[in-house]
Amino acid sequence: MGKRVAIIGAGVSGLASIRSCLEEGLKPTCFEKSDDVGGLWKFSDQPEEGRASIFQSVFTNSSKEMICFPDFPYSDDYPNYTHHSKIQEHIKAFAQKKNLLRYIQSETLVSSIKKCPGFLVTGQWDIVIEKDGKQESTTFDAVMICSGHRVYPNLPTNSFPGLEKFQGNYLHSRNYKDREAFKGKRVLVIGLGNSGCDIAVELSSLAAQVMISTRSGSWVMSRVWDDGYPWDMVCVTRFTSFLQNALPPFVSDWLYVKNMNTWFKRKNYGLMPLNGPLRKEPVFNDELPSRILCGTVSIKPNVKQFTETSAVFEDGTVFEAIDSVIFATGYDYAYPFLDDSIIKSRNNEVTLFKGIFPPQMEKSTLAMIGFVQSLGAAVPTVDLQTHWAAKVFANSCTLPTMKEMMDDIDGKMGKKLKCVFFSFLRFGQSQTLQTDYITYMDELGSFIGAKPNIPWLFLTDPQLALEVYFGPCSPYQFRPMGPGKWDGARNAILTQWDRTMKPSRTKAVQEAQRPHPLFNLLKMLSFPVFLLAILLIFY
Repeated sequence: MGKRVAIIGAGVSGLASIRSCLEEGLKPTCFEKSDDVGGLWKFSDQPEEGRASIFQSVFTNSSKEMICFPDFPYSDDYPNYTHHSKIQEHIKAFAQKKNLLRYIQSETLVSSIKKCPGFLVTGQWDIVIEKDGKQESTTFDAVMICSGHRVYPNLPTNSFPGLEKFQGNYLHSRNYKDREAFKGKRVLVIGLGNSGCDIAVELSSLAAQVMISTRSGSWVMSRVWDDGYPWDMVCVTRFTSFLQNALPPFVSDWLYVKNMNTWFKRKNYGLMPLNGPLRKEPVFNDELPSRILCGTVSIKPNVKQFTETSAVFEDGTVFEAIDSVIFATGYDYAYPFLDDSIIKSRNNEVTLFKGIFPPQMEKSTLAMIGFVQSLGAAVPTVDLQTHWAAKVFANSCTLPTMKEMMDDIDGKMGKKLKCVFFSFLRFGQSQTLQTDYITYMDELGSFIGAKPNIPWLFLTDPQLALEVYFGPCSPYQFRPMGPGKWDGARNAILTQWDRTMKPSRTKAVQEAQRPHPLFNLLKMLSFPVFLLAILLIFY
C-alpha cells in the first residue's frame, strides 16, 4: 500500500506534486482553501486571506514554451506572453487531462501540521483541517508544502517616519486590482520590482502623476529580444550558460555585445543606481523606459519621511499633494500552520537542502515545493522538485547525511550567483532561495536520472543534441528520460520554435528564421580578430 502524502495547495506546485506522487505509487490528498485550482493564477476581484493575489492586467515574464508543464505544451496559437486568464485555462486543462481533480479537497483549510508522537520512527505527520466549520485530524506519511510564498505582504510602515500622519491612503500591491480608482490621482509607488513597475506603468495612462521610489536602481529588460524573439528563448540556453560560467566576466560581457549601439541599448536601457547598488535581479517591463521619457512616470530615491500630504526623498526633493501610496515591497515568508523551526532551523535563516528539504529533520518526509527563485520559469522548476521529493518519499532516492546537506547550504551562503546571461546582471548576496536556473535544473535532473546527457546525444541524435545545447533550455529537455518520461519530448523540442513564431506570423512575407547562437558567436569573435590583425600590422 502506497504511503499517504498530504499536499498543501492546488496551484501549479500542488498539481505537479499530485502527478509525481501518483507516478511513484504514492497516495496523494491535496487540500485547497479556495474553490478552484490555479493558486497564484486564479484571479479574484478581492484579495483572499491566506492565498496569493494578482491584479487584473498581469502577464507572464516567461514565454509559453518555457513556462509550460514539461509534457503539456501550450497550443501554438497562444501568444508567447500570456495573460493570467490564459495561464489559468492551461492549468485547469492540465489538471483535467491528467485526471488530478479527484485528489483535491477544495474549500479546505489546513490549520496545523505537526510531527506525530512517534515521528523519530515513523516520520508521520498529524494534519488538522477545517471544512464547513468542522475540524478533523488525519495522519499522513509525508507532506508537500505547495502554498507559495507570495501570500503575506511585507508592509514596512515602521521604516517610513511620518507615515502615521499621512492623510492620503496607502496599500500593499497585493490589494491593488485595477487602475480605475486612481484616475486623476497623484500616486507614489514604493518599490522597483516587477509588480511596482507594472503598476506604475498601468497607472501612468490614467493618473495625474506617478512616481516610483526605490532604495536602489535596477536593470530594466524587455520581454522582446533581438529580431522579436522572447528573451528567455534566446538567453536561457546551455550554450550561454556555459559561456557565462566558463569565461571571465569581462569576456562574457563582451561576447554579448554585438556592436556599440547594442551595448548602449542594453547597458543604459536600465535605470542606473540612484542611491546604492543595483537590485539583485532585472525587472521585465516593455513600457517603463518610454513612460519615464514622456514624464508620466518619474524615478526618485528612497523616501526619507512623509508629511500629511507629501513625501520627502533622500535627495531633498518633495512629491506634493499625494493621493495614494502603493507599497510594492514584497512578501514575508510565513506559514502559520507549520512550526517556524522546521524551515528556519538556524539563526532565523531559511535552511533547506536544495531549497526543498529541511536538513536537520530526523526523517525526510517533508518537502517545501516552489521556494526556489531563479531567472527562469517556475513551472518546470517545481515539476522537477516534485519528482525528486516523491522519489525520496517512496525510498527510490536517498538524501545525503545531515552534515553533507548543511555543508552544501553553507557553501552557497555569502557567495555571488551568476545570472544565466550578462554577468553585469548579477544577483547580490546569495540566499537559500536564489539560484542559477540551468545549474539548478541540471542538479535536480541528476538526482532523478532526468538530466540530458549532451555528449551521448551528439553521438546518437545530433539534431536533437544541437537543439538541446544551443536552443532554449525548455522544460521538455528533462522528459526524454527519467521519471515521467514522455515520448513526445523529442518532437516538442524540435518544434518549439514553430510554436513560438506561429502567433506573430499572421502574414508570412518570408520564411521564418530561428536564432543561430553559434553563428552569432563567430560573428562577434571576428571583430577582435580584425583588431588583432591591425595591431600586428602596425606594431
